[in-house]
Amino acid sequence: MSTPEATGAPIHVEGADHLEELLADHDVVLVDYYADWCGPCKMLEPTVEEIAAETDAAVLKVDIDEHQDIARDAGVRSVPTLEFYKDGEAAERVVGVQDKSDLLAVIEQLSG
Repeated sequence: MSTPEATGAPIHVEGADHLEELLADHDVVLVDYYADWCGPCKMLEPTVEEIAAETDAAVLKVDIDEHQDIARDAGVRSVPTLEFYKDGEAAERVVGVQDKSDLLAVIEQLSG
């Protein structure tokens, strides 16, 4: 299977192995931990989709209800939680609705 560069759309994580594989495959990754019942998550969704379309970062979505083990292992206590990875290592974490410009600044910093 070839490694896609920027996918242009968020990738829904299917499980812990899938997450590990995606983190290994991409230089800069933004993981969006969310829940369908979470209002702020819905507010943040268009921003996350734009970041997936406009940057080289891989954007992953983790449904914390579907993947409680992943959320627990990542120490996610509230949603939305956005975690940035660089070369497979956690680099930055923000909780709550964020400005797109702030998120892009982190991606730019990690890509540089």
